[in-house]
Amino acid sequence: MPVPHVRLPPWLRARQVPRGTTHALRARLREGGLHTVCEEARCPNAGECFGAGTATFLILGDACTRDCTFCAVRHGVPDAPDPDEPRRVAAEAKRLGLRHVVITSVTRDDLPDGGAGHFAACVRACRDLLPGATVEVLIPDFHGDVDALGCVLKACPDVLNHNIETVRALYPEVRPQADYDRSLALLRRCGPQPTACSLQPVVVKSGLMVGLGETREQLSECFRDLHRAGVEVLTIGQYLRPRRANIEVARYCTPFEFDELAADARDLGFSHVLSGPLVRSSYHAAETVDHL
Repeated sequence: MPVPHVRLPPWLRARQVPRGTTHALRARLREGGLHTVCEEARCPNAGECFGAGTATFLILGDACTRDCTFCAVRHGVPDAPDPDEPRRVAAEAKRLGLRHVVITSVTRDDLPDGGAGHFAACVRACRDLLPGATVEVLIPDFHGDVDALGCVLKACPDVLNHNIETVRALYPEVRPQADYDRSLALLRRCGPQPTACSLQPVVVKSGLMVGLGETREQLSECFRDLHRAGVEVLTIGQYLRPRRANIEVARYCTPFEFDELAADARDLGFSHVLSGPLVRSSYHAAETVDHL
């Protein structure tokens, strides 16, 4: 059920976009049997991004094998991977004229490789059809499977994103089927070393939400952990409760607090920090790559 209307602070009101500007893109995606995390996760920026003719592709279905308390994506038994999906993702990215393609997925703990091979196929398909575009993958933790991560890296994405989501102390409540140290280990394994088919090292990225009950000290610890793990790009945004069943918001952070968090992260040495109330991990992702 939708969350009952609550009055949000003025800085959390997403920019309104005329419905007609987003309808064509939504219809095209449905016609192609494609999902977006923009819609499935109820992103507050969906209208803005769709209106600009861009979206973050959600592969491997719309049912997740995990049930994180913050997430709006449906929990359930997923269908088998569609072998034609990589081609369709690349074709739609080309039709949209994307210069930066962002691909994420539901978590697929039911698959032997966690869906890594499917991610790699999507990256290769985009490389074939859009040789001038950059590709970013936002991956699950693959249950710590080193070979699965290697499979994705061998496909040579330009950006490897894995969200830490929250501070260590809140994992049991917010991400009960995930593990903070496992996520850090995955990010660390992305290395600074170049991928097998590129002289340019993959850019390592992560992101987290605030407003779940974390302290400033816990956030500082998380920033340090991510920086030590080799993360270069960090995104910080406000948690917004998508459904009644999801965990409640503990507090709404002010724009000034987001500026302070960004300054803290930059002082640690992150190459790029995007911090703000409506920031999400793939929000303005193309512009982020331009800064690197």
